[in-house]
Amino acid sequence: MMPARNPAVSVIVPCRNEARDIQSCLGSILAQEPPQGGFEVIVADGMSGDGTQEIIQRISGEEARVRLVDNPERIVSTGLNRAIRSARGEVIVRMDAHTEYAPDYLHRCLEVLEETGADNVGGPARTAPDSYMRKAVAAAYHSRFSVGGARFHDVDYEGPVDTVTYGCWRKETFAKFGYFDEELVRNQDDEFNLRIIRGGGKIWQSPKIKSWYRPRASLAALFKQYMQYGYWKVRVIQKHKLPASWRHLVPGSFVLTLMLLFLLSVFSFPISLFPSSPWSLVSGPVGSWSLFALCSLLLAYGAAVLAASVVTARKTEWKLLPLLPLVFPCYHLGYGYGFLRGVWDFLIRRLRPQANFSALTR
Repeated sequence: MMPARNPAVSVIVPCRNEARDIQSCLGSILAQEPPQGGFEVIVADGMSGDGTQEIIQRISGEEARVRLVDNPERIVSTGLNRAIRSARGEVIVRMDAHTEYAPDYLHRCLEVLEETGADNVGGPARTAPDSYMRKAVAAAYHSRFSVGGARFHDVDYEGPVDTVTYGCWRKETFAKFGYFDEELVRNQDDEFNLRIIRGGGKIWQSPKIKSWYRPRASLAALFKQYMQYGYWKVRVIQKHKLPASWRHLVPGSFVLTLMLLFLLSVFSFPISLFPSSPWSLVSGPVGSWSLFALCSLLLAYGAAVLAASVVTARKTEWKLLPLLPLVFPCYHLGYGYGFLRGVWDFLIRRLRPQANFSALTR
């Protein structure tokens, strides 16, 4: 199909080293029911080294609606901006290589954008797990216990939200609110949505807009993913002087409390062994209290994890129960540790972002 000279919609796809998924991703996008005026697909590739570019070039040679733009900075925010600036459509729709889309995804985005007058629209975060591990990760992902009740995890919710999955915008929205922050390796969509809301705009979620995301396939990958989310959330808070939601502070506060109680427990008892020390009179009671508090907090958290695991398994599949008590802490501890590292690097030491938190992983 030939592309429209001035397509109604520009679909933008940031990617890097996606040789395994990019062909099926583009196939599903090109199979979308075309809106009036047609659509184009702009893939911003972060200098892939696994053959991704060659696949995209081959497809673009066969399908004129597909265009490739280079993203030498190799992160999502720069890729999105490069694609947006080259877009010919009046409406920008972001899509991702690890997601399946309903055939009417573009139609529904345009419909909701027109009906609501919102500055950004999208659907809830649905998942399409294809393995035992991914099913457990997905089940926990939809639990309030792991994500704090964020509305975009509720597949039935329709209404205003603070963020949506991917996004659909009129191109003029970027002229009004600016582009994605190119400093951010993670959380660039959350930060942009925060700017929209604080600038008087509106973000709308509709269950009619359907897509299915493939979650991480291992506990280590899940932990690192949320570690990076927590880390870059600090930079967003630093930039805007206030968190988008106070729930973002809970995991970091929990991990910090565990660390402090552990340190008090470990270092208080040795001091109490030296009666001549001025701290010996208080170190024993402090050590006992902190150890008791640490054990109590861990027991309470363990009980909460077990209860959430049972509730989640009952709602999904009972066979996931053995794995869920390991999955939930990956969300909480990964995000909490990353958040504390972000506070240490960005707020206290004023360092540049560390490599382990800047390299995108899958």
